[in-house]
Amino acid sequence: MSDEDPDTSSRDVSDVSSIDGGGEELRSYDPEAAHSFPDGRVNEVLEFVRNDEEITVYLEAQNVNPVARKQYNDHGTKHIEIVRNRALCLYELLKRGEVEFNGARDQGLDEADEAVIIALAATLHDIGHVVHRDDHPYYSIPLAADLLDRILSEFYDLEARVRMKGEILHAIICHHTEEDPLTMEAGVVRVADALDMERGRSRVPYEEGGRGINTVSSQAIERVRLREHAGETVLVEIEMTNAAGVFQVDNLLKAKVTDSGLEHLLRIVAINAHSDENQIVERIEL
Repeated sequence: MSDEDPDTSSRDVSDVSSIDGGGEELRSYDPEAAHSFPDGRVNEVLEFVRNDEEITVYLEAQNVNPVARKQYNDHGTKHIEIVRNRALCLYELLKRGEVEFNGARDQGLDEADEAVIIALAATLHDIGHVVHRDDHPYYSIPLAADLLDRILSEFYDLEARVRMKGEILHAIICHHTEEDPLTMEAGVVRVADALDMERGRSRVPYEEGGRGINTVSSQAIERVRLREHAGETVLVEIEMTNAAGVFQVDNLLKAKVTDSGLEHLLRIVAINAHSDENQIVERIEL
């Protein structure tokens, strides 16, 4: 398996591999693979999303404000692809650990709808950036609501559409606001959003002169790995090249994990892989 290309236009999110004898590393959701949950429905929805022209344009357009105008990290098509993959991989690992999800269940929906909630929320969570970077989750809600009316009508009856729409919007609003996730599905989307932190995400703003802490710290993150761990726990292993990466881990990821509902289910370890006797940070664990 090759390392991910640092270019934001071609960051690789398609490989599944084993590292250091530590078991399977999940990096992408493969609809053809066997999963620990009913996957037929989410596979149909993902196929619909991939072929939807309006969604495709939104995912491209939403990158203009954060990257071109504010020199912030990638929030476009590649970011969405990575977040959706990380979310579905995190969901897969938690389901292997027999973790119970409550969003779909509380609404009387099927287990198969859990992955649909996660996939659609991950896909649409950032479209509010077409309005503004600031407070974008609140702008995402009305835009996503319109798209969801059309998407969900292809797969659900009226009652299920209303309930699914509410759960998906809940996950979207909770991904980057003070509102705490009330469902495990929303918690997965919130955490997955922060797991797109590898250096490729900040290549464009960095090369164009952006030197904000988010851009510089992203440059220090070499790789993020999701693996099975003991019992219900998922191991999140982060490889840094210098201490600047601590900001991504301790400020951004930690903030997303806090009150996500997943705190007790994640073991997060960040390692400074750069060999230097003067290095400030060798290893941190949340």
